[in-house]
Amino acid sequence: MIAVLGGLGAAVCWATAALTASRATRLIGSSSVLAWVMLVGFVIVAPLTAAQGVPSGIGSDEVVWLVLTGAGNVGGLLLAYSALRVGKVSIVSPITASEGAIAALLAIAAGESVGAGSGVVLAVIACGVALASITPGGGDGGHPLRASVLAGAAALCFGAGLYATGRVSEALPIAWALIPPRLIGVVAVALPLIASRRLQLTRAAAPFVVASGLAEVGGFTSYAVGARHGIAIAAVLASQFAALAALGAYALFHERLSRTQLAGVAAIAAGVAVLSALQA
Repeated sequence: MIAVLGGLGAAVCWATAALTASRATRLIGSSSVLAWVMLVGFVIVAPLTAAQGVPSGIGSDEVVWLVLTGAGNVGGLLLAYSALRVGKVSIVSPITASEGAIAALLAIAAGESVGAGSGVVLAVIACGVALASITPGGGDGGHPLRASVLAGAAALCFGAGLYATGRVSEALPIAWALIPPRLIGVVAVALPLIASRRLQLTRAAAPFVVASGLAEVGGFTSYAVGARHGIAIAAVLASQFAALAALGAYALFHERLSRTQLAGVAAIAAGVAVLSALQA
């Protein structure tokens, strides 16, 4: 049940992060948003990591997983923010949400066992994500094809990062699973922008980047806790942030959802309910 709750908590946080980031990227650009999100997260996570010290059990395998965790998350966010700048939340979020299915497939390929019933429900949820990513025809504005390609690339990065995060969280304290993306993001994105004086922030964008940074940390914390009890289940449930983000975009930004997308949202919601009952 902890894997279910962890995945659901991550979904709520990541939906919030997607909605706030979509507004911020249109104000100051994807690179600056990523830099500020990483800086906010680093300020929160770094003291916790330092307080715990270097774990005694850390070895070369754990270092590899830490690097993959950081690189996957930072690369995925940069691609996702770029997609959100040119496309709708209701298009980008469902596609990036296939990260959960990718992470689950990696976990199953690595030998993680899930029950037959849970496997079927995971497949239903993955199908729901796919349906939710089918965009309606017509002139929606923006660049839906470009946004879809960027979101698909982000999903691959996120999927690898989610699986690596699950592996790290099994062997190391939670803070050590959270620090790699923030550290890499600060060093590789924020500091170069600061040095070149290209880091942007406006009064209108500030609340959005702070909220997105907090939500990202909250989401990964919840996911890391859930992944300790089942990477596949936590990852796929976390991917339902797509449904929450699409509904939020409809309510807040008046983005239109097609019948196919609504069917996908319904499939995800039904799958989550059934999987929760099975795990309970």
